[in-house]
Amino acid sequence: MKIHFIGIGGIGLSALAKFLANDGHEISGSDIKQTEITNDLALNFGAKITIPHHKDAVIGVDRVIYSAAVRPNNPEYQNAQKLGIELLSRKESLKSILGDKEVYAVGGAHGKSTTSAMLASIIPNSNALIGAISKEFGSNVRYADNNQVVFEADESDESFLNSNPYLAIVTNVEPEHMEYYNYDEERFYNAYRNFLNLAKIKVINAEDEFLSSLDIEAIQFYPSKDMSNVEFVLVNGEPHTKFSLKDFGDFEVFGFGYHIALDASLAILGALEMGQDIEDIRKNLLNYRGIKKRFDIIQNYDDTVVIDDYGHHPTEIKATMDSLKIYRDLRGFNKLQVIWQPHKYSRTIDNLAGFVECFDGADELVILPIWSAGELEVDIDLKGAFSRYKLHMADSITRKDGIVQVIKDGNIITEYHEGLITAFGAGDITYQIRGE
Repeated sequence: MKIHFIGIGGIGLSALAKFLANDGHEISGSDIKQTEITNDLALNFGAKITIPHHKDAVIGVDRVIYSAAVRPNNPEYQNAQKLGIELLSRKESLKSILGDKEVYAVGGAHGKSTTSAMLASIIPNSNALIGAISKEFGSNVRYADNNQVVFEADESDESFLNSNPYLAIVTNVEPEHMEYYNYDEERFYNAYRNFLNLAKIKVINAEDEFLSSLDIEAIQFYPSKDMSNVEFVLVNGEPHTKFSLKDFGDFEVFGFGYHIALDASLAILGALEMGQDIEDIRKNLLNYRGIKKRFDIIQNYDDTVVIDDYGHHPTEIKATMDSLKIYRDLRGFNKLQVIWQPHKYSRTIDNLAGFVECFDGADELVILPIWSAGELEVDIDLKGAFSRYKLHMADSITRKDGIVQVIKDGNIITEYHEGLITAFGAGDITYQIRGE
């Protein structure tokens, strides 16, 4: 088929496009701007990319798949309707894409990208569709000539209910994306119940408050008693976590933090249920090299380390901050400087108290303008809320010649050239901190 993707530059939709291209379909797509992702699709997957959206881009295609950010007034959406072309949301398209696959789905509020990438490392002969770039295979997609698919299952729009899970792993559950669920917590939790009930085999973090309350037959993982000897070490200056799991012995995985050991344990237990040999699991886990934008070390000098991290919720940021403090001490740095680009007005307001607490331990905090993600602007007094910190309110940052520059009103207001510097956010901060 000829399949066109509106919003193809997004990490989730681009994964589907690559997967379908590998399956023999002819793909095209559009987005509002050219990016690393759209370039990859054009160069390596033969996709015709239209920048920006244009109504003629859908002429001659058999199916149009569109991202959750696309509105009915989009010119391509409207022309596809006019031409009678099949229109499917990303959520709806999963039924046909995954319907005949053996899907190993990983869901949860936090850690699902990491756990998915780890599971893909542990089961190296599987397809993989992940909501982040795995550094092991340099993509958010890996293609294999079989029907096994490691899939990062997204709860933000209930699309995980269309993922046809054979195995479901859930890392944790915390109310998020509540605007989609009309702030109805019962509906939100029911979505997770339904997701787990779809799976033949279930693996859950049984110390999560919600997951522990479920009356289901599942492999229950209790981190406090099933995981032991957690240790953080540097291997060639890079972070690694060692731990023991139940009576399966010792494991080592890339990354720092208790949460890294927890995610790896869930992936290990899921792989065991899929019939993987424990010694193969132990060896293959070492192939995991982290994922782009998650504790992503983009500059590693003796006196300066710069890290890009996708964390955009207080729980995620706090977990990474705990890891950063360990890394700072092991590297012998004196300073921990943090830059934060809040993501979405709704998330910032709903979690403001948590955000104020989660940066505890930062020697300096830079706050950039909120990345709206299409939301209407709301006035939030971030300067007042974060007054307890050594604070810089800035317009942007960049990195030149190993130095991070903080910019306000066109002027450099401070520079960071030593210590541990970390940028948090899910917007364009990843390009700013990389100097792109």
